[in-house]
Amino acid sequence: MSQRSGSPPPYSCILQEKEQENPCRVFPSQDPLDRADFNAVEYINTLFPTEQSLANIDDVVNKIRLKIRCLDDNIRTVVRGQTNVGQDGRQVKEITRDIKQLDHAKRHLTTSITTLNHLHMLAGGVDSLEAMTRKRQYGEVANLLQGVVNVLEHFHKYMGIPQIRQLSERVKVAQSELGTQILADFEEAFPAQGSKRAGGPSNVLRDACLVANVLDPRIKQEIIKKFIRQHLSEYMVLFQENQDVAWLDKIDRRYAWIKRQLVDYEEKYGRMFPEEWCMTERIAVEFCHITRTELAKVMRTRAKEIEVKLLLFAIQRTTNFEGLLAKRFSGCTLTDGPGVKKPETPLESTNPFLEDEIGEDGSEMEEDLDRPKKHKAPDNPFHGIISKCFEPHLYVYIESQDKNLGEMIDRFVSDFRAQGPPKAGTEDGGAVLPSCADLFVYYKKCMVQCSQLSTGEPMIAFTTIFQKYLREYAWKILSGNLPKTSSNSGGLTIKSLLQEKEGSEAAKFTVEELCLICSILSTAEYCLATTQQLEEKLKEKVDKTLVERINLTGEMDTFSNVISNSIQLLVQDLDAACDPALTAMSKMPWQSVEHVGDQSPYVTSVIMHIKQNVPIIRDNLASTRKYFTQFCIKFTNSFIPKFINHLFRCKTISMVGAEQLLLDTHSLKTVLLDLPSIGSQVVRKAPASYTKIVVKGMTRAEMILKVVMAPHEPSVVFVDNYIKLLADGNPETFQKTLDMKGLKRSEQSSMLELFRQRLPTPPSGTDGGPSLSFSTPTPEQENSRIRKLEKLIKKRL
Repeated sequence: MSQRSGSPPPYSCILQEKEQENPCRVFPSQDPLDRADFNAVEYINTLFPTEQSLANIDDVVNKIRLKIRCLDDNIRTVVRGQTNVGQDGRQVKEITRDIKQLDHAKRHLTTSITTLNHLHMLAGGVDSLEAMTRKRQYGEVANLLQGVVNVLEHFHKYMGIPQIRQLSERVKVAQSELGTQILADFEEAFPAQGSKRAGGPSNVLRDACLVANVLDPRIKQEIIKKFIRQHLSEYMVLFQENQDVAWLDKIDRRYAWIKRQLVDYEEKYGRMFPEEWCMTERIAVEFCHITRTELAKVMRTRAKEIEVKLLLFAIQRTTNFEGLLAKRFSGCTLTDGPGVKKPETPLESTNPFLEDEIGEDGSEMEEDLDRPKKHKAPDNPFHGIISKCFEPHLYVYIESQDKNLGEMIDRFVSDFRAQGPPKAGTEDGGAVLPSCADLFVYYKKCMVQCSQLSTGEPMIAFTTIFQKYLREYAWKILSGNLPKTSSNSGGLTIKSLLQEKEGSEAAKFTVEELCLICSILSTAEYCLATTQQLEEKLKEKVDKTLVERINLTGEMDTFSNVISNSIQLLVQDLDAACDPALTAMSKMPWQSVEHVGDQSPYVTSVIMHIKQNVPIIRDNLASTRKYFTQFCIKFTNSFIPKFINHLFRCKTISMVGAEQLLLDTHSLKTVLLDLPSIGSQVVRKAPASYTKIVVKGMTRAEMILKVVMAPHEPSVVFVDNYIKLLADGNPETFQKTLDMKGLKRSEQSSMLELFRQRLPTPPSGTDGGPSLSFSTPTPEQENSRIRKLEKLIKKRL
């Protein structure tokens, strides 16, 4: 048992053998000897659990010895079987080697048979090819020649064999003879003199074309070249440069001639050439190249006779013909066809605006520049194949359009003078001037026509012209018609900004003039937006290499300046109308005011002018709301500082006078906050940016008056209160405040010295005087302050 348990390798081999013989006997096994955790002591105890069981120990030993002998026999059988494997492998390897040799022999034999068959086919094919060539049996030759060429390819590696090389030379000679013979047959059928063969083509020529497909490509090219030349020889004679029909006014006859020729060709010779040769398209393309060359030659000779209408007529007829070719042909011969060449620089086939529709007479449908785009039309591969020749003469058209645009601007000027500005109270009041729409529609027409002819330098030339007349329109029509004031002219040409006298008003713009300014502003905005679109379209359509030369920024800046000048005129007019009222305020005896009453007359005057001007301006700028907001902001930024300056001119203000001024300031502040919607039935909330400007500016005026109302003794409290309320570290402003209180110069000196001492120390690293901050009061603080002011006024009353 110890030997059994100590011999795992033989035992494992026996287990493998057992598994091969009878897997069910080994796996799974109930024999304790097969367990991986076999314990000899436990096994013996199992066999002999009691002393009485030792009586049959001899039988147990004999059984175990028998089992050991069986296992030894099985192990010897397995070992002997393994010794025969190497010998069997050598026998198999020898058999495999013999099989491989047989396979190689079979393959070589098959190749030899196939090569012999090919050689037989090649020899017979060459003989037949030579015989059929002599008999002009092109139909049979076409199929046979291709087969012979294919078979000959199998013998390229055998060209060292004299017989193979001889057969190859015979094939080359046959191909050469076929090419020469076919060219001679075509020359005979279509002689160079131009006489056409009566009737249709013969079957011989039709089959000859099939043979040409197999021969050297130069044979096919030569056939196509000679046939097209012969077919167009009559055209070269009829439309010679010295013929009357060669000039531009009869250009239709050229295109009518080729249409008839193409119809004639398809009827007589359409079946002679293979369909993949695209002979009809090749004839048309060669006609186009000849026509372009001949037209360029005749136009150079008679350049002085070219007029705009004649040039446009020729261009329009030519582009129509190019469009007809695009509908009939695919353009496949423009790039890789023999006998033809690709156009030098194909032009863009799309119009500058995708929504443009060209009529039969070449006119465009007039539409707005900002109309939504349609789907892009497919490209025309024939675009420019003839019309390219007109490009060197486009200067005639460009000069004509330059002249037409100049006359158009002059007509706009004269019409404006004759008709006058837009009438106030009508739909035209404040509206965009119709002349600008006419200008851009004409621009659009020019752009469409030019883009059909060239997207190169002529487009740049047109851009320069567009820039020229955009500037002229801005100067002559817009800026030139703005009402004049003393600030933008050498004298008082329309209205003098006079001081308001008692019982009269300051001179200012009339309602018609205000409407005119608004109309010019709206027109300038339209021109600005449309000019930007114009630049984008030009950049889309011009050649990519010329995009950087398209720049209308200067013209857009010009229109922006017109807008700014118009807004400034409106601000100056209202500002000047309020000046006499502010002057009257500064001259009032505020020291002698005895009680606080309603708002002062100067406030009423300011409010009156605001209510007169602002609704007119707002209604006429309804389509350009952002510029009305700009007007409100600019007026407020101009009026409030001016009001504060006039406030400082009020000298020696009593306590009651300061309270009256505070009431007036509050009234003006209320009106200014309501300025954007004053006099309107629809109340809109003013923009936050505008409200902030009004609150900040008018609160400063109120703070100044509060300082004036405060007692100047004790001085320290007064100075600290000033610094806290106004947050202004400028000594000049402080001195003006002291002047309003009526303090003497001696008192002011000590106050100024104290003011300088009490100013907060500026932060380190800052330059100049002290930096004071001023926070705008919140709406709750403002409402509380207003309620206190109202109580104060009621108490005074």
